[in-house]
Amino acid sequence: MVREDLRNVAIIAHVDHGKTTLVDELLKQGGAFRANQEVEDRVMDSNDIERERGITILAKNTSVIYNGIKINIIDTPGHADFGGEVERVLKMVDGVVLLVDAAEGCMPQTRFVLQKALEMGLRIIVVVNKIDRPDARLDEIGDEVLELLLDLDANDDQLESPVLFCSGHAGTASLSQYEEGKDLTPLFETIVNYIPAPEGDDEAPTQMLISSIDYNDYVGRTGIGRIERGVLRVNQQVTVGDYHENRKPFNSKIVTIYQIEGLNKTPVQEAKVGDIVWISGIENITIGDTICDSANYEPVPFVKISEPTVEMTFSVNDSPFAGREGKFVTSRQLRDRLFKEILRDVSLRVSETENTDSFRVAGRGEMHLSILIENMRREGYELSVSTPKVLMKEIDGVMCEPIERLVIDVPEEGVGAVMEKLGSRKAELQSMHPSGSRMKIEFLIPSRGLFGYKSEFLTDTKGEGVMSSVFHEYQPYKGDIPRRNSGSLVCFETGDAVTYGLYNAQERGTLFIGAGTPVYEGMIVGQSPKSDDLVVNVCKKKHLTNTRASGSDDALRLIPPRILSLEDSLEFIADDELLEITPKSIRIRKRILDNSLRAKTRAKLGQ
Repeated sequence: MVREDLRNVAIIAHVDHGKTTLVDELLKQGGAFRANQEVEDRVMDSNDIERERGITILAKNTSVIYNGIKINIIDTPGHADFGGEVERVLKMVDGVVLLVDAAEGCMPQTRFVLQKALEMGLRIIVVVNKIDRPDARLDEIGDEVLELLLDLDANDDQLESPVLFCSGHAGTASLSQYEEGKDLTPLFETIVNYIPAPEGDDEAPTQMLISSIDYNDYVGRTGIGRIERGVLRVNQQVTVGDYHENRKPFNSKIVTIYQIEGLNKTPVQEAKVGDIVWISGIENITIGDTICDSANYEPVPFVKISEPTVEMTFSVNDSPFAGREGKFVTSRQLRDRLFKEILRDVSLRVSETENTDSFRVAGRGEMHLSILIENMRREGYELSVSTPKVLMKEIDGVMCEPIERLVIDVPEEGVGAVMEKLGSRKAELQSMHPSGSRMKIEFLIPSRGLFGYKSEFLTDTKGEGVMSSVFHEYQPYKGDIPRRNSGSLVCFETGDAVTYGLYNAQERGTLFIGAGTPVYEGMIVGQSPKSDDLVVNVCKKKHLTNTRASGSDDALRLIPPRILSLEDSLEFIADDELLEITPKSIRIRKRILDNSLRAKTRAKLGQ
């Protein structure tokens, strides 16, 4: 049976190429909103962090009706660190809309997600987006996409993919770059005519693959997936298991079934082949599980999710200020929260260490782990985290490390500084070509080489550079890479920072704190330009005397401190430092807080 009344499609692209904005317009023109309804921009970015940062972190489902045909649309993340989300939702669709920015062209994540879609044999619709940009390169982008398809061994069908020219912001699409579009009808028509309709046997025993998980405190875990064959009904008895037989199949019952209509979940009594549904009632359901008819258990093969490449240690906060701001501060609460996270994030790994107060957490990259830390902060957790480390792998007896494909787009005058810095970080130049007044340079670089580089890069390019990377492969270890050349300004005693103490300390380096900030011994209050750490006393007050000289009591002028964000702090910390995370504060500290004890330890290690 072919479901001509249904199409399932995912929208994939590099970060910030306009996926979520395009979905907004598809919803508006597909009649998902009332005529007088006020709709905020990027309506699919429902999570607070997504709205603040302007990025998509979690894949979201929506649907529109076009000429009586329901189109299920999945908006996917564009950042490489959330590639696990994209990989698994591609199992739910029959085709993808590949968005490419009309100025930036094919970027690392474009390549990554397109490769996954091609491997699964999905049909591709190429959409050149943001054609109204003044620096759009419409003639060249089509060739770049074709080169990429050839490079990734696309089949003949995929090489003949239709190309559309869109402005997601204006809500227009056209089949020719020389014609101005009026609305998104050409895109709707192309999806309906080019993406295959779902096929399957309605009479066969039920089979459904769980590709995503949602959770709330009222109904517990909800499985999201597509029905491969048969019909799924409320109160149906089913058998649940997974293809890799990680656990024994068990019997359960379907309590509720929901389908997406626009942005709302609608309860239904049954769903057929090709439908994407939310189901609840099955305890401990997880991504990769297959739900089958009890009389006919046949698990569906599930895509192998790429392994994590970066690891950090999350531990209980044991600083002098521990427990002042957080609600959840114990190791048991930290453990429960981390193990709850891996239920919905398949590309995350959590393992226990010899120390009961700390846990190893591995993810796709610094951004992946920093989003988890930020979410935990907002929920009221206190914790400390270590420096990010790459996960090494032994391949044929050789120790290998993850290598990233890095694409940099910089003004011509910034090329020299970028090449110099990346050379010291063991980057290998792959290609370099002009793009207007800018240069587009591609490198292969160890993942370690990117730690702490972003802020340097923005400084070297005066804030005009754009960099993005995606995991390439494991290669033999490239040797030592210095993490940072500067030292830290370490606090001498516990107290509140005062203007007099800060005034004297600011001559030693760049400060991270202002007057009135509570500090403790061993806390890092700034960056030293020298490679050695310096101990400074920011709590030092001026001794009062009974003598006065003209001008001696003039107000002391402080240079405004450099306030570090969570990502900046993760980039900054050295191996002997920790990042203290609380709901209201982010502090960098030494592992050994006592200044004299730390000096003795360094002397013993011969540093």
